[in-house]
Amino acid sequence: MRWGLIGASNIAANHMIGAIRGAGGDIRSVLSASPERAESYAAAHGVPRGTADLETLLAEDDLDAVYISTTNEKHFAQAMAAIAAGKHVLCEKPLAMTVADAVTMVRAADEAGLVFATNHHLRNAGSHIAIRDAVQAGRIGEVLSVRVFHAVQLPAALQGWRIDNAGAGGGVIPDIVVHDADTVRFHLGEDPAEVVAMAGSSGMGRGVEDSVMSVWTMPSGAMVQAHESFTHAHAGTGIEIHATEGSIFAKGVMTQRPIGDVVLRSEAGEEALPFADHNLYARGLRLFVDAVRGEGRPAADGVDGVKSLAVAAAVAEAARTGRRTAVDYGGV
Repeated sequence: MRWGLIGASNIAANHMIGAIRGAGGDIRSVLSASPERAESYAAAHGVPRGTADLETLLAEDDLDAVYISTTNEKHFAQAMAAIAAGKHVLCEKPLAMTVADAVTMVRAADEAGLVFATNHHLRNAGSHIAIRDAVQAGRIGEVLSVRVFHAVQLPAALQGWRIDNAGAGGGVIPDIVVHDADTVRFHLGEDPAEVVAMAGSSGMGRGVEDSVMSVWTMPSGAMVQAHESFTHAHAGTGIEIHATEGSIFAKGVMTQRPIGDVVLRSEAGEEALPFADHNLYARGLRLFVDAVRGEGRPAADGVDGVKSLAVAAAVAEAARTGRRTAVDYGGV
């Protein structure tokens, strides 16, 4: 497959370029708002051409697909242009600034017969696949509650617009809550219905929230407690799922690396759940390529991206208003 990179980003450099090439992909061009940045990034990563013009990238390189990793406010226009040009799209989360725009993107790709996927990496982790399999197999019974702790120290290299630019989609809610929403949906197989939340700044955010806590109700009656932050250097991450016949405790698994520990606890005692240690991004990329070939579906498709954004939007609204907020999935 021939690829164009829309966004000269850290995530592309650190994860996705290798994943694309590992799947036999040919990266033909990269787009940046700065021509100089585009050219230097292309040279550094062995990409034939860098450009600052999206129309040029889409028209001249005979691309099969694009990977979008620009700032959040650019995703909608760039994805719609790529779809209009007949390109398959793998887009970073959140898909757009609003649920309505995300729905428009997904429906446009569907109408054009193109694959549209969301780069939710956590559901590709061996740890989370093992957790999901245990839950769905009924090994811990009926789920009663979930606790997600995803409060981290945002590295200096990733701060920038994430901590001071609401117009670009900055803040911990669009950055991390979407991950946790997708992960909970992946494990439980159901969509959050209502949320309550409180958000604030604990020292890093300037004009955007850097910490949030929320509680979600699920259609089954299960409740989810989630904590996300940019300012917790020593908190550790993980997810706990508590059910009628047992609990799952997973630590160190809310990460881009295939690490962590997963333990199932029940009346029979404690059992470590083994999991595969494959590269998360390589698996997601492989499933995307397979879907383009008509074999299966992406790890997280466009609807998954819409729904994770919808939960994050509801958390933001609940935190803003102080009211219990229904999650609006935009009709998908």
